Amino acid sequence: MKAFIVTYQKTLEKRISRLHNVFLLILRLWLGWIFISAGLTKFNYWDSTLFLFEYEYQVPLIPWQLAAYVGTAAEVILPTFVVIGLFTRPMALALFGFNIVAVISYPSIWENGFLDHQLWGLMILVVLLYGAGRWSLDQLMSHPD
Repeated sequence: MKAFIVTYQKTLEKRISRLHNVFLLILRLWLGWIFISAGLTKFNYWDSTLFLFEYEYQVPLIPWQLAAYVGTAAEVILPTFVVIGLFTRPMALALFGFNIVAVISYPSIWENGFLDHQLWGLMILVVLLYGAGRWSLDQLMSHPD
């Protein structure tokens, strides 16, 4: 019986481990879609973005104009690196920090969007802890053969 259980566990682990890279790719693509879409919306409606940063968002430590530019750039650039899997862990760490600043800066988010930001934060942490996986530029550059 013990041999059967050990064999079963090894077979199950092998099959599940095949999904590891697929899972990481899906997380990276999902994060990219979420953040890049939001960043492009800010870019496409720049006057509204400036209004929001001046009157709604309360970004700490930097002027609202700088926050609008830096925030919009971060929302497009950081997840792009995560999606392609280049410098994935440092970019995921920066994106995690960006997500925290977004929650802190927009108090109204607590009412309706806080759970979304928690989910996105967890997704970012998974990528941060496990890396980009096999289908990434990080992996390609670390094994050029």
